[in-house]
Amino acid sequence: MSTYITADTIRTLREQQGLTQRALAEAVGVTDKAVSKWESGRGLPDISLIESLAAALGVSVAELLTGDVRQNANRAGNMLRSRFYVCPICGNVVHALGEGSFSCCGSQLISQEAEEPDEHHNATVTYLDGSWHVLIDHPMTKQHYISFIAYVTSGVIQLTKLYPEQEAEVRIPANGSGYLYFFCNQHGLFRMRTPRRR
Repeated sequence: MSTYITADTIRTLREQQGLTQRALAEAVGVTDKAVSKWESGRGLPDISLIESLAAALGVSVAELLTGDVRQNANRAGNMLRSRFYVCPICGNVVHALGEGSFSCCGSQLISQEAEEPDEHHNATVTYLDGSWHVLIDHPMTKQHYISFIAYVTSGVIQLTKLYPEQEAEVRIPANGSGYLYFFCNQHGLFRMRTPRRR
């Protein structure tokens, strides 16, 4: 008789996410002993935990249940092709899954090319209670500021709009591995991978 989820699937996905048993347990709301039992085949997660377990492991419920995890190689319509367009007049932000044609305030918007963070544009990212805490040490004046911070995974985007004279800081639910984007109104778009959780 087959089970609805296997010990190998849980262990493999946990290791791929860089999670300890304790970190996975905290994300799902169980003890690390429970996770140890799941991974040794001495127990199974309750069906009520499957959705949160899949989210913590960065996969869909179907992938978790079947053990068949597929990377979406078709970049034509997935989040890996995320593009950001920013209006230079009003600061409006448009997100698209690929190249597009957008205008705002009478201006044609161009796709922002993401650069690697530098010494003046870098984020400190820490994992805390199921969330990424993102802090950017950057001026937040009316002339020079971080306009938005976005977290993009293979299936989710969360964009937080920022304004001058507030902190360049957000907390974002950690939905698997992904990319962090942030936009400086004077120097453009930056992108970094979220760190592996320990």
